[in-house]
Amino acid sequence: MFPVLLAVMVVTAPVNHAASASPATALPVGAGTAVLALCCYVGLVRWLERRSATELALAEAAPGLGRGALLGFGAFTTTILLIAALGGYHVTGWGSFDGLLITLGLMSCVAVVEELLFRGVLFRLLEEKLGTWASIGCSGLVFGVVHVLNPDFTLWGALAIAVEAGFMLGAAYAATRSLWLPIGLHLAWNVSLAGIYGTGVGGTDVGTGSLIAGTMSGSDALFGGSSGPEASPLAVLLCSVLTVTFLVLAKRRGRLHRRGEVPTTTH
Repeated sequence: MFPVLLAVMVVTAPVNHAASASPATALPVGAGTAVLALCCYVGLVRWLERRSATELALAEAAPGLGRGALLGFGAFTTTILLIAALGGYHVTGWGSFDGLLITLGLMSCVAVVEELLFRGVLFRLLEEKLGTWASIGCSGLVFGVVHVLNPDFTLWGALAIAVEAGFMLGAAYAATRSLWLPIGLHLAWNVSLAGIYGTGVGGTDVGTGSLIAGTMSGSDALFGGSSGPEASPLAVLLCSVLTVTFLVLAKRRGRLHRRGEVPTTTH
């Protein structure tokens, strides 16, 4: 499953970038490739695991995406406001609404494919062998390590991504047993970064515009440096609070499993 979905990501990335000239192409192509990835995942689960992909139940799509989007937007907005209050982020003017829509199109596929890869496949199947805690740790670290490949990203940035995003999104899946909330959270976080506040995503300048034009300055150690605000200790701290909240919720719902306790999904 992992290599097939990785191939989907490799193939869809240049397609989405080629369509990023305007919202009229970026939005439908981004949404279309995201749906293609979802269909591919559902088909793989039916074929290889011989079950329905309950983690993508359509009844949970709208509420899960909505709650995730609110959390993602709220978390990054809080982060950037804290950074701005300390002098690390400055608004220089207005960007463009078209830029926001283009970034939304690009990020739609990115968020979906990455959640299918790292939570739908890696976390879920590792959990069957290692239990919830080890699976959150392993899948989160892998998620952070792959970001080292991004231009201008640092090892600290990768570790920050592992903690604030990898662990948080794994905990969100553990608490809900649905991929919709992590997808919505991931998408809103990325769109807020690049499409609203005009900062880079994961050490890249992906996206062609944002709603607000802003610049980062000041202490690299406090504000993230070349890796962007995602590498700020403020972002790590805030997302760690969300991670703990999700884990507490998962425990209350009886969804934290030890090694060998999770039933396999191949029956």
